[in-house]
Amino acid sequence: MKRVRQMVIGLVTVVTLVTGGISSLGAPVTAQAASQQTSTTVNLKAKAGIAVDAKTGQILYSKNADQKLPVASMTKLLSIYMVLDAIHADKLKWDQKITINKDIAKVAQNTNLSNVPLRAGHKYTVKALYQASLIYSANGAVEALGSAVAGSPHAFVTQMKAQAKKLGMTDVEIYNACGLTNKQVGKLGYSDVKGSAENKWSAADQAKLAVALLNKYPEVLQTTNIKKMWFEKGTNDATKMENWNWMLKGLSAAYSKLHVDGLKTGTSDAAGANFTGTANNDGNRIVTVVLHAAHKSETDPSRFQQTQKMMSYVYNNFKTVSYQAGDQVKGAKMVTTHDAKAKTAKTVLGQDVKLWIRNDQIASNISAKTQLKAKYNEKSQLEAPVAKDATIGTANISLKGDQLGFLGNTKTTKVPLKVTQAVEKANFFVRIWRSIVALF
Repeated sequence: MKRVRQMVIGLVTVVTLVTGGISSLGAPVTAQAASQQTSTTVNLKAKAGIAVDAKTGQILYSKNADQKLPVASMTKLLSIYMVLDAIHADKLKWDQKITINKDIAKVAQNTNLSNVPLRAGHKYTVKALYQASLIYSANGAVEALGSAVAGSPHAFVTQMKAQAKKLGMTDVEIYNACGLTNKQVGKLGYSDVKGSAENKWSAADQAKLAVALLNKYPEVLQTTNIKKMWFEKGTNDATKMENWNWMLKGLSAAYSKLHVDGLKTGTSDAAGANFTGTANNDGNRIVTVVLHAAHKSETDPSRFQQTQKMMSYVYNNFKTVSYQAGDQVKGAKMVTTHDAKAKTAKTVLGQDVKLWIRNDQIASNISAKTQLKAKYNEKSQLEAPVAKDATIGTANISLKGDQLGFLGNTKTTKVPLKVTQAVEKANFFVRIWRSIVALF
């Protein structure tokens, strides 16, 4: 569906979201504070959706999450991930200027699409193009960034596919950096591909992308949280950009009990209305993905209504249990040693971790199994010697009764596991004596 160049938020009729059993969202539940349980189900009116913890990828809700569907402009999160990679590697700089070629300018000048009007032969800073890509979903802007990273649109697509694989995205179709159809990007596309072809992957893969982006480059939220901004103010290209994420505070689909600060919408005829959202309530950040919600008009808020359902469901029906670095978890408090003075060694977590459990579950349902690094593993025992505070492997933490698990089709999350004391090797005579005793 063609998108208007300017969005008039004042025309949006905000639908009160009390019909889905979510009229009284309380504060997010933590191990220290409980909240009244409200809705225990999500009647998600979209083809697919998923809600996950933004740090561990723990899945909290899922509907058709592995079904590959068009993602439209949510593609830009992968492109932006790669742009930020290039900036952090000093391959691009924020104040670096990019010259726009005629093919990118042709896409950018199309006012039926979301764009800022880039002109052929003119130069724009990386920062300005980055902001336009995230805030206003500017298609020409992100194509310009992709070409600057890889040298050409097609080279960038090749890199996008490789990056998607690295992020664990399992089944992707990628034709461009922006999420338009192959026909809409004109000469930036492929002559041997159907004009209707567009980028596709699953809600689970989109969640993997969002989690990776937030964990590696949390500064992206400083831009996705901007409601309005001028592009090239005071120039002939001046454009007032209004964020397509209407769940931001003060916008038409905002809900005061959900602190949404990102991330990216996506809309097309084939995709319907999509949205990758993130909210942080009292330090508990989640990511949600809605694929193919209703899009009856440019002012249809359906994707945000469905996002609110998922977010409210999570915060009302789950509580978090937090472990700090140095804490112990049931099942991974001790490890048997091999050829060491002491027959066991105490183990603790090497970093903080947070897990979500339903309100009807208890923290003791959480347990872990030790997975030793190969260099320390001798017949599933810890081979001595080991230095104090060495990371010997991982605690693979799971939750009894959990049917959804974590992104990547795993039932556990891996947390570094350390020993608290040096594990010294036993002397020769002790080792010989133990071998003799073992025979009997």
